Amino acid sequence: MDSATSEKSIIALDGWLQTPAGVYVRAWEQARLDELTADIFGYNAVQIGMPQLDALAANRMPNQWLADTRMATPAQAVLPADGRARVVLNFDELPFASQSLDLVVLPHVLEFAAEPHQVLREVERVLIPEGRLIICGFNPASLWGLRQAAGRLTGSHYLPRAGEFISMPRMKDWLKLLNLGVSQSHFGCYAPACRTEKWLHRYAFMDQAGARWWPYLGAVYIVQAIKRVKGMRLIGPAWTKQPATAAAGVPVTNKRREHQDG
Repeated sequence: MDSATSEKSIIALDGWLQTPAGVYVRAWEQARLDELTADIFGYNAVQIGMPQLDALAANRMPNQWLADTRMATPAQAVLPADGRARVVLNFDELPFASQSLDLVVLPHVLEFAAEPHQVLREVERVLIPEGRLIICGFNPASLWGLRQAAGRLTGSHYLPRAGEFISMPRMKDWLKLLNLGVSQSHFGCYAPACRTEKWLHRYAFMDQAGARWWPYLGAVYIVQAIKRVKGMRLIGPAWTKQPATAAAGVPVTNKRREHQDG
């Protein structure tokens, strides 16, 4: 998939996100991202792609950027001001210094990127040791994934057709190769692939049932990983310790004298 095709795919995703199903997905992902990012601390955080979502809304890092391949469109410009600086870049060539970011969020970037492996390599490069990466993706092992697979035969796609959806085990393998250890994973959106808000609402009960009975079959997933650096370990604060006071002992000569006197 070349860069031109990737750009068209991202534009197609923009349109899909405005549909009832897209609103459904964004609501679930926003809630989970708020929970995940609230307690991640540091100085520099970046959300790459999908400006319709404020992935850093609950995070308190002082420096936050929203990075995309395009300038903000008029439709995006009317979104509430969120305080994030906007950066235009190529996903596979990040303009950040190595080991400079504490948190990177990739909402539905890898499945529509021309070179997803290169994007991950760049993210690994810019993350500090023990830095966090959060990825949102569509789950091919779901009702939506089955509907999308059937669309290749019928020509009626439910999700943007150019996306290459990545399974959770495959994603974990990619992360492991880059020493990015998965710390948390979440699945959500268990309703069938309905196109109207009315039918999505009717199947709302499946979100609770799915999370309990078939938790790995949600339409979307979120993965959080930590950058591990071999041979390095975090050292806690150097607490000042008082030197241990040795118990006063009886001289050996005195002990012998006491034994003889006894």
